[in-house]
Amino acid sequence: RVGIRGLGANLTVSISLLKTLIAISEKGSFTAAAGQVHVSQAAVGQQMKRLEDMLGIALFDRSQKTPRLSPAGKDFVPKAVEVVAAYEALIHGATEEPSLAGEFSLGAVPSTLRGLVPRSAKRLVEAFPDLQIRVVPGLSDDLREQVERGALDAAITSKPEHMPKALQWQLFAREDLVLITAQDVTEADPLKLLRELPYIRHTRRAAAGGLADLWLSKNRINPRTSMEMESIETVSSMVANGLGISVVPNICVPDAVFSGLRKIPLSTKPMSRSLGILNRADSTKTAIVARLLDEIGAMIAEQKS
Repeated sequence: RVGIRGLGANLTVSISLLKTLIAISEKGSFTAAAGQVHVSQAAVGQQMKRLEDMLGIALFDRSQKTPRLSPAGKDFVPKAVEVVAAYEALIHGATEEPSLAGEFSLGAVPSTLRGLVPRSAKRLVEAFPDLQIRVVPGLSDDLREQVERGALDAAITSKPEHMPKALQWQLFAREDLVLITAQDVTEADPLKLLRELPYIRHTRRAAAGGLADLWLSKNRINPRTSMEMESIETVSSMVANGLGISVVPNICVPDAVFSGLRKIPLSTKPMSRSLGILNRADSTKTAIVARLLDEIGAMIAEQKS
Protein backbone atom coordinates (compact mmCIF):
# COMPACT_ATOMS: atom_id res chain seq x y z
CA ARG A 1 0.00 0.00 0.00
CA VAL A 2 1.36 3.42 -1.01
CA GLY A 3 0.84 6.37 1.29
CA ILE A 4 1.19 10.09 0.47
CA ARG A 5 1.93 11.27 3.96
CA GLY A 6 4.25 14.14 2.93
CA LEU A 7 2.16 15.75 0.21
CA GLY A 8 0.13 18.03 2.46
CA ALA A 9 3.14 20.13 3.47
CA ASN A 10 3.46 21.89 0.15
CA LEU A 11 0.72 20.92 -2.29
CA THR A 12 1.87 23.02 -5.24
CA VAL A 13 5.43 21.70 -5.15
CA SER A 14 4.19 18.14 -4.68
CA ILE A 15 1.88 18.39 -7.70
CA SER A 16 4.89 19.55 -9.73
CA LEU A 17 6.81 16.47 -8.61
CA LEU A 18 3.92 14.20 -9.60
CA LYS A 19 3.75 15.85 -13.03
CA THR A 20 7.46 15.16 -13.50
CA LEU A 21 6.95 11.52 -12.54
CA ILE A 22 4.10 11.22 -15.07
CA ALA A 23 6.31 12.79 -17.75
CA ILE A 24 9.04 10.21 -17.05
CA SER A 25 6.48 7.43 -17.35
CA GLU A 26 5.26 8.80 -20.70
CA LYS A 27 8.67 9.65 -22.20
CA GLY A 28 10.68 6.73 -20.81
CA SER A 29 13.67 8.61 -19.41
CA PHE A 30 14.76 11.52 -17.21
CA THR A 31 16.30 13.25 -20.23
CA ALA A 32 13.15 13.16 -22.36
CA ALA A 33 10.95 14.16 -19.41
CA ALA A 34 13.18 17.18 -18.70
CA GLY A 35 12.23 18.70 -22.05
CA GLN A 36 8.53 18.24 -21.37
CA VAL A 37 8.53 19.80 -17.89
CA HIS A 38 11.08 22.48 -18.85
CA VAL A 39 13.80 21.75 -16.29
CA SER A 40 17.29 20.23 -16.52
CA GLN A 41 17.94 16.49 -16.37
CA ALA A 42 19.73 17.01 -13.06
CA ALA A 43 16.68 18.82 -11.68
CA VAL A 44 14.48 15.89 -12.71
CA GLY A 45 16.72 13.52 -10.78
CA GLN A 46 16.63 15.77 -7.71
CA GLN A 47 12.85 16.06 -7.89
CA MET A 48 12.38 12.30 -8.08
CA LYS A 49 14.72 11.71 -5.12
CA ARG A 50 12.70 14.24 -3.16
CA LEU A 51 9.43 12.55 -4.11
CA GLU A 52 10.80 9.16 -3.06
CA ASP A 53 11.81 10.60 0.30
CA MET A 54 8.33 12.11 0.77
CA LEU A 55 6.58 8.85 -0.11
CA GLY A 56 9.01 6.51 1.61
CA ILE A 57 9.25 4.18 -1.41
CA ALA A 58 11.76 3.56 -4.22
CA LEU A 59 10.06 4.71 -7.40
CA PHE A 60 13.06 3.89 -9.60
CA ASP A 61 15.48 1.05 -10.15
CA ARG A 62 18.89 2.76 -10.33
CA SER A 63 20.96 -0.39 -10.73
CA GLN A 64 21.47 0.37 -14.43
CA LYS A 65 22.99 3.46 -16.08
CA THR A 66 19.51 4.76 -16.97
CA PRO A 67 17.01 4.79 -14.06
CA ARG A 68 13.82 2.88 -14.77
CA LEU A 69 10.51 2.83 -12.93
CA SER A 70 10.45 0.12 -10.29
CA PRO A 71 7.37 -2.11 -9.88
CA ALA A 72 6.28 0.19 -7.02
CA GLY A 73 6.84 3.19 -9.27
CA LYS A 74 4.73 1.71 -12.06
CA ASP A 75 1.96 1.00 -9.56
CA PHE A 76 2.12 4.58 -8.27
CA VAL A 77 1.91 6.38 -11.64
CA PRO A 78 -1.89 5.84 -12.11
CA LYS A 79 -2.40 7.23 -8.56
CA ALA A 80 -0.29 10.26 -9.50
CA VAL A 81 -2.43 10.81 -12.61
CA GLU A 82 -5.58 10.76 -10.47
CA VAL A 83 -4.14 13.23 -7.93
CA VAL A 84 -3.01 15.66 -10.65
CA ALA A 85 -6.39 15.46 -12.40
CA ALA A 86 -8.23 16.11 -9.12
CA TYR A 87 -5.93 19.06 -8.34
CA GLU A 88 -6.44 20.61 -11.79
CA ALA A 89 -10.21 20.14 -11.50
CA LEU A 90 -10.13 21.97 -8.16
CA ILE A 91 -8.08 24.86 -9.54
CA HIS A 92 -10.03 25.13 -12.78
CA GLY A 93 -13.32 25.05 -10.89
CA ALA A 94 -12.39 28.32 -9.19
CA THR A 95 -12.12 30.25 -12.47
CA GLU A 96 -14.82 31.53 -14.83
CA GLU A 97 -13.36 29.78 -17.87
CA PRO A 98 -11.96 26.59 -16.39
CA SER A 99 -10.06 25.03 -19.26
CA LEU A 100 -9.16 27.96 -21.49
CA ALA A 101 -5.71 28.51 -19.98
CA GLY A 102 -2.71 26.36 -19.11
CA GLU A 103 -1.47 23.34 -21.06
CA PHE A 104 -3.75 21.33 -23.34
CA SER A 105 -2.21 18.11 -24.69
CA LEU A 106 -3.78 17.04 -27.98
CA GLY A 107 -3.05 13.83 -29.85
CA ALA A 108 -3.65 13.77 -33.59
CA VAL A 109 -3.52 11.27 -36.46
CA PRO A 110 -0.87 12.22 -39.05
CA SER A 111 -3.33 13.23 -41.80
CA THR A 112 -4.51 16.17 -39.66
CA LEU A 113 -1.06 17.55 -38.76
CA ARG A 114 -0.49 19.77 -41.81
CA GLY A 115 -3.91 21.33 -42.16
CA LEU A 116 -6.57 20.82 -39.54
CA VAL A 117 -4.44 20.80 -36.37
CA PRO A 118 -2.19 23.83 -36.99
CA ARG A 119 -5.06 25.95 -38.27
CA SER A 120 -7.36 25.10 -35.37
CA ALA A 121 -4.50 25.54 -32.87
CA LYS A 122 -3.76 28.99 -34.29
CA ARG A 123 -7.39 30.04 -33.83
CA LEU A 124 -7.40 28.84 -30.24
CA VAL A 125 -4.19 30.52 -29.12
CA GLU A 126 -5.25 33.76 -30.79
CA ALA A 127 -8.54 33.67 -28.86
CA PHE A 128 -6.94 32.44 -25.61
CA PRO A 129 -3.32 33.68 -25.27
CA ASP A 130 -2.87 31.87 -21.93
CA LEU A 131 -3.47 28.48 -23.56
CA GLN A 132 -0.45 26.34 -24.46
CA ILE A 133 -1.18 23.48 -26.86
CA ARG A 134 1.10 20.43 -26.95
CA VAL A 135 0.51 18.26 -30.03
CA VAL A 136 1.38 14.54 -30.00
CA PRO A 137 1.19 12.63 -33.32
CA GLY A 138 0.19 8.98 -33.40
CA LEU A 139 -2.10 6.30 -34.80
CA SER A 140 -5.69 6.16 -33.55
CA ASP A 141 -5.27 3.09 -31.31
CA ASP A 142 -2.12 4.46 -29.67
CA LEU A 143 -3.76 7.83 -29.05
CA ARG A 144 -6.86 6.20 -27.56
CA GLU A 145 -4.69 4.35 -25.05
CA GLN A 146 -2.93 7.59 -24.06
CA VAL A 147 -6.22 9.44 -23.58
CA GLU A 148 -7.61 6.55 -21.53
CA ARG A 149 -4.71 6.60 -19.06
CA GLY A 150 -4.66 10.40 -18.82
CA ALA A 151 -1.43 11.04 -20.74
CA LEU A 152 -3.37 13.19 -23.24
CA ASP A 153 -6.27 15.57 -22.62
CA ALA A 154 -7.87 14.72 -25.96
CA ALA A 155 -7.06 13.28 -29.39
CA ILE A 156 -8.25 13.63 -32.97
CA THR A 157 -8.81 10.05 -34.12
CA SER A 158 -10.85 7.78 -36.31
CA LYS A 159 -13.94 6.41 -34.59
CA PRO A 160 -12.82 3.69 -32.14
CA GLU A 161 -14.12 0.20 -32.88
CA HIS A 162 -14.54 -0.41 -29.14
CA MET A 163 -15.29 2.52 -26.85
CA PRO A 164 -14.19 2.17 -23.21
CA LYS A 165 -16.78 3.49 -20.76
CA ALA A 166 -14.37 6.14 -19.46
CA LEU A 167 -14.09 7.80 -22.90
CA GLN A 168 -16.32 9.82 -25.19
CA TRP A 169 -15.87 10.47 -28.93
CA GLN A 170 -17.52 13.33 -30.85
CA LEU A 171 -17.77 13.26 -34.65
CA PHE A 172 -16.77 16.29 -36.72
CA ALA A 173 -16.25 14.89 -40.25
CA ARG A 174 -16.89 11.94 -42.54
CA GLU A 175 -14.28 11.62 -45.27
CA ASP A 176 -15.27 9.49 -48.27
CA LEU A 177 -12.62 7.23 -49.72
CA VAL A 178 -11.35 8.49 -53.09
CA LEU A 179 -8.73 7.43 -55.61
CA ILE A 180 -5.90 9.97 -55.73
CA THR A 181 -3.70 10.46 -58.80
CA ALA A 182 -1.19 13.00 -60.11
CA GLN A 183 -2.63 15.88 -62.13
CA ASP A 184 -1.27 14.53 -65.43
CA VAL A 185 -3.31 11.31 -65.18
CA THR A 186 -6.30 11.81 -67.50
CA GLU A 187 -8.15 8.50 -67.10
CA ALA A 188 -11.32 8.90 -64.99
CA ASP A 189 -12.28 5.25 -64.41
CA PRO A 190 -10.98 4.27 -60.94
CA LEU A 191 -11.25 0.54 -61.58
CA LYS A 192 -9.22 0.78 -64.77
CA LEU A 193 -6.57 2.85 -63.01
CA LEU A 194 -6.37 0.35 -60.15
CA ARG A 195 -5.80 -2.44 -62.67
CA GLU A 196 -3.13 -0.64 -64.71
CA LEU A 197 -1.08 1.69 -62.49
CA PRO A 198 1.23 0.94 -59.52
CA TYR A 199 -0.58 1.15 -56.20
CA ILE A 200 0.88 2.95 -53.19
CA ARG A 201 -0.52 1.37 -50.06
CA HIS A 202 -1.19 3.23 -46.80
CA THR A 203 -0.14 0.94 -43.95
CA ARG A 204 -3.00 -1.18 -42.65
CA ARG A 205 -1.84 -0.43 -39.08
CA ALA A 206 -3.50 2.96 -39.56
CA ALA A 207 -7.29 3.04 -39.44
CA ALA A 208 -7.47 4.79 -42.82
CA GLY A 209 -5.13 2.23 -44.39
CA GLY A 210 -7.20 -0.63 -43.01
CA LEU A 211 -10.37 0.98 -44.39
CA ALA A 212 -8.84 1.30 -47.87
CA ASP A 213 -7.76 -2.36 -47.79
CA LEU A 214 -11.28 -3.35 -46.72
CA TRP A 215 -12.79 -1.46 -49.68
CA LEU A 216 -10.36 -3.13 -52.08
CA SER A 217 -11.14 -6.57 -50.62
CA LYS A 218 -14.92 -6.09 -50.72
CA ASN A 219 -14.70 -5.05 -54.36
CA ARG A 220 -12.32 -7.93 -55.20
CA ILE A 221 -9.61 -5.60 -56.39
CA ASN A 222 -6.01 -6.74 -56.08
CA PRO A 223 -3.87 -3.78 -57.20
CA ARG A 224 -0.19 -4.02 -58.14
CA THR A 225 1.37 -2.67 -54.93
CA SER A 226 4.67 -0.89 -55.53
CA MET A 227 5.31 0.52 -52.03
CA GLU A 228 3.74 0.94 -48.60
CA MET A 229 3.82 4.22 -46.66
CA GLU A 230 3.29 5.01 -42.97
CA SER A 231 1.16 8.14 -43.45
CA ILE A 232 -1.29 9.67 -45.92
CA GLU A 233 1.15 12.60 -46.27
CA THR A 234 3.90 10.36 -47.64
CA VAL A 235 1.40 8.50 -49.84
CA SER A 236 0.24 11.86 -51.25
CA SER A 237 3.82 12.97 -51.92
CA MET A 238 4.59 9.78 -53.86
CA VAL A 239 1.37 10.08 -55.86
CA ALA A 240 2.04 13.76 -56.62
CA ASN A 241 5.41 12.78 -58.07
CA GLY A 242 3.83 10.25 -60.45
CA LEU A 243 4.94 7.08 -58.67
CA GLY A 244 1.48 5.54 -58.49
CA ILE A 245 -2.07 5.93 -57.24
CA SER A 246 -3.81 5.21 -53.95
CA VAL A 247 -7.15 4.95 -52.15
CA VAL A 248 -7.34 7.29 -49.15
CA PRO A 249 -9.91 9.40 -47.27
CA ASN A 250 -10.68 12.75 -48.92
CA ILE A 251 -9.06 14.87 -46.17
CA CYS A 252 -11.48 17.50 -44.88
CA VAL A 253 -8.82 20.19 -44.25
CA PRO A 254 -6.02 19.26 -46.69
CA ASP A 255 -2.48 20.56 -47.05
CA ALA A 256 -1.10 21.99 -50.30
CA VAL A 257 0.17 18.65 -51.65
CA PHE A 258 -3.12 16.81 -51.11
CA SER A 259 -5.09 19.77 -52.51
CA GLY A 260 -3.10 19.52 -55.75
CA LEU A 261 -4.00 15.88 -56.44
CA ARG A 262 -6.86 14.58 -58.56
CA LYS A 263 -9.57 12.92 -56.45
CA ILE A 264 -11.71 10.40 -58.28
CA PRO A 265 -14.89 9.21 -56.49
CA LEU A 266 -15.24 5.48 -55.89
CA SER A 267 -18.65 4.71 -57.33
CA THR A 268 -18.59 1.05 -56.32
CA LYS A 269 -19.73 0.59 -52.70
CA PRO A 270 -18.22 3.82 -51.32
CA MET A 271 -16.92 3.88 -47.73
CA SER A 272 -15.85 6.72 -45.45
CA ARG A 273 -13.60 7.46 -42.48
CA SER A 274 -15.22 9.10 -39.44
CA LEU A 275 -13.02 11.63 -37.65
CA GLY A 276 -13.72 13.05 -34.21
CA ILE A 277 -12.32 14.17 -30.89
CA LEU A 278 -11.74 11.63 -28.13
CA ASN A 279 -11.46 12.58 -24.46
CA ARG A 280 -12.13 11.18 -21.01
CA ALA A 281 -15.70 11.66 -19.81
CA ASP A 282 -14.35 13.03 -16.51
CA SER A 283 -11.89 15.42 -18.18
CA THR A 284 -11.35 18.90 -16.70
CA LYS A 285 -10.71 20.20 -20.23
CA THR A 286 -14.22 19.78 -21.68
CA ALA A 287 -14.53 23.54 -22.32
CA ILE A 288 -11.47 23.59 -24.58
CA VAL A 289 -12.58 20.38 -26.32
CA ALA A 290 -15.94 22.03 -27.08
CA ARG A 291 -14.21 25.16 -28.40
CA LEU A 292 -11.85 23.04 -30.53
CA LEU A 293 -14.84 21.28 -32.06
CA ASP A 294 -16.38 24.66 -32.89
CA GLU A 295 -13.19 25.85 -34.60
CA ILE A 296 -12.84 22.62 -36.60
CA GLY A 297 -16.47 22.83 -37.70
CA ALA A 298 -15.93 26.40 -38.88
CA MET A 299 -12.81 25.42 -40.86
CA ILE A 300 -14.57 22.52 -42.57
CA ALA A 301 -17.46 24.81 -43.51
CA GLU A 302 -15.00 27.34 -44.97
CA GLN A 303 -13.28 24.56 -46.90
CA LYS A 304 -16.56 23.57 -48.55
CA SER A 305 -17.60 27.13 -49.41
